[in-house]
Amino acid sequence: MMQRYFIYLSYDGTHYHGWQIQPNGISVQEVIQKCLSTLLRQPVDITGAGRTDAGVHARLMVAHFDLEDLTDTEQLTYRLNRILPQDISIFRIEPVDNEMHARFSATSRTYRYYIHTRKDPFERHYSYFTNYKLDFTKMNQAALKLLDIEDFKAFCKAGADVKTTLCHVTQAHWVQTSPTTWYFEITANRFLRNMVRAVVGTLIDVGRGKITLEAFNKIVYAGTRSDAGESMPGNALFLEDIQY
Repeated sequence: MMQRYFIYLSYDGTHYHGWQIQPNGISVQEVIQKCLSTLLRQPVDITGAGRTDAGVHARLMVAHFDLEDLTDTEQLTYRLNRILPQDISIFRIEPVDNEMHARFSATSRTYRYYIHTRKDPFERHYSYFTNYKLDFTKMNQAALKLLDIEDFKAFCKAGADVKTTLCHVTQAHWVQTSPTTWYFEITANRFLRNMVRAVVGTLIDVGRGKITLEAFNKIVYAGTRSDAGESMPGNALFLEDIQY
């Protein structure tokens, strides 16, 4: 009888073309599938909780696969970590109810986008540097508006193949971690392609004074992707948590 298993993992997405298997580049999903199939001596397909874009990282990603006769998940975790590259780490593998689905059973996902406002060689790989003077009070006022809407079409990548642009955001705010470092944290039941990076880019425009709070409201409620801010680089974005 087939049993479903959840894999809990993290990865540095710098050298990958995102989570999902791509025809023109290496992906995190592809690397894990190949390693699992090698260890288990049979083809294994895994399904992730989401599709992080190229260069985006995950402190926690969850995926599932189905298999018969897996008796020692700790040993498989150990062996998998031995052959995976250093930028992918498996925390644990555990059996779950066969009705559980890594993507569709998730109730929320949390992302963080990191920025720093002083040039710092040790922040550059995983944080976005801006030397603009930002008004974080206004940026947080604008972020609160994201809790009041359901349709995020203004922050969805143009031409994205999605059936709906409706999302339910439960938190969205900027957090200061030092005099020169901040992160934007957002939690929702689902995210659209490029959504977080587009939201951050638009909020930074608010912080710069490039657009007003009133203009942000118009973008949020009735805007299109071309009205919103630029999509920020992926290297500063982390999938932080997934809840089931």
